Amino acid sequence: MELVSLVILEGVTKQVTLPDESTLDILRGVDLAVSAGDHVAIVGRSGSGKSTLLNILGLLDLPTSGTAEFRGTPVAGIRRGRLDRMRGRDVGFVFQQFHLLAGRTALENVEMPLGYASGKQFWRRRELASAMLDRVGLAHRLDAPPERLSGGEQQRVAIARALVRRPALILADEPTGALDVETGAAVMALLDDIATESAAALVTITHDLHVAARARRHLRLADGVLSPVELDRAFADTALGAVSA
Repeated sequence: MELVSLVILEGVTKQVTLPDESTLDILRGVDLAVSAGDHVAIVGRSGSGKSTLLNILGLLDLPTSGTAEFRGTPVAGIRRGRLDRMRGRDVGFVFQQFHLLAGRTALENVEMPLGYASGKQFWRRRELASAMLDRVGLAHRLDAPPERLSGGEQQRVAIARALVRRPALILADEPTGALDVETGAAVMALLDDIATESAAALVTITHDLHVAARARRHLRLADGVLSPVELDRAFADTALGAVSA
């Protein structure tokens, strides 16, 4: 069965102007297609532009040049309001820092994205949030605020919040970076399972070889250039070793 492309980047560049009015090239001619059901891992040194690339994939930023398409529509031609609605509906973000709202329960945190939904999703928001927390194993922690949750539990709440609207594209930026190895492995297994269930595309930025190995495609971003790599011992030594240095 032919995969349906969700996001296509062609010749994408990103430049920023520095205080001395010189320009810094962050991305240099990036080509990338991400399809429904795809799982891609992107690695690279700190400062290599991985988060910038993720922001463009997630409709948070526009390229300086080149084209970005989301479901066949050029992103540059989409009005801001519609772009915001598309992002809220179709893209789920999972970050290393959980960004949960203190003083709000786990249920209230997960329910928040559904406040911007319409129709049945809006009216059933508490039911849907509760079901997603149950799916990530936290049905017994609905009323717990973040400060009463462990790091692994907080990350599972963040995953539930990102996925409660069943997005087509899941973007995970160092999702296990703040967790111990065992908890991180459990979180990634959960993320994989939920993405597979909904046929969502999953793009993971990571420094962790074990996390990267879960993906079906492995890419490296270096000096603003994105290229495929084989996840073998040599790659681990030259790519991920350099990242961790």
